[in-house]
Amino acid sequence: MRNALLIAELSLREAVRKRLVSVLLLLTALFLGFYLYGIVRLEGTLDQRSLEAGLDGRSLNGASNLPVIYSAMFGMYLVYFLGSLMAVLSTVGAVSGDIENGVMQSVIARPISRAQLVLGRWLGFGAVNLGYVALLSAGLLGGVYAITGYLPPAPLAATGLILLATLLLTALTVLGSTLFTTLANGIGVFVLYGVGFTGGILGSIGTFADTPTLTTLGRAANALMPTNALWLGASYHLQPEVALQVSEAARGANPFFADAPIAAGVVVWAVALTVLAVLGATQRFSRRDL
Repeated sequence: MRNALLIAELSLREAVRKRLVSVLLLLTALFLGFYLYGIVRLEGTLDQRSLEAGLDGRSLNGASNLPVIYSAMFGMYLVYFLGSLMAVLSTVGAVSGDIENGVMQSVIARPISRAQLVLGRWLGFGAVNLGYVALLSAGLLGGVYAITGYLPPAPLAATGLILLATLLLTALTVLGSTLFTTLANGIGVFVLYGVGFTGGILGSIGTFADTPTLTTLGRAANALMPTNALWLGASYHLQPEVALQVSEAARGANPFFADAPIAAGVVVWAVALTVLAVLGATQRFSRRDL
């Protein structure tokens, strides 16, 4: 385990040396500034309308505050999307990149096993990706709270599910990096991500149109790639009662938000799939002929 942690530390240093961390911090600041400026303008508009209507104020969890509520939810969806993008792009060449540029031969000649190298790569890039998502989530929800006073019902539970989705994508990308070239790996993981998103859309259409076949296909896609199911579970924790009532009235027509909590089995499967992907990556690379 010591060697794996050493590789993880080297991966973090590599991210810093390649200015990945500095670029992330800069882009995160720009994104949050842009998004929160829109929240400031929205809050000012809603306050003005409230005054014109002769109201003393708005209920933070009431229907009059739905624009702020949905803005926070869509903001967190962007966090989920950016975290997924980051998980794939930062990790796509974790192993295959070193093989293609000839660095791997000198690394594995040292007293470190291939399994430890893969595990360390996953830990290092996983730490970067999780830190990015956590920072972005805290900045967005903290900014919305500072501006409007509104905070979703269960932000920690929602953020935890998004972090799990990010960690799962990181593990799958590391696995792909031991199986394919860097380009093929990136395309393959993005296709899997698309399968999960498609599952969410099919499930929504099936529920709204009362079509069991589409609902079953959606569930199958979410079982194959549970990242979108994890986001839908997170969206449930971001909605107060008034937003859940709107979602229930829509009968699943909105594929971005769920009106029911995520099943415990899906969370367990996502954790198991993450572990299986890491174990598969270590086994595959241990037997791979360089």
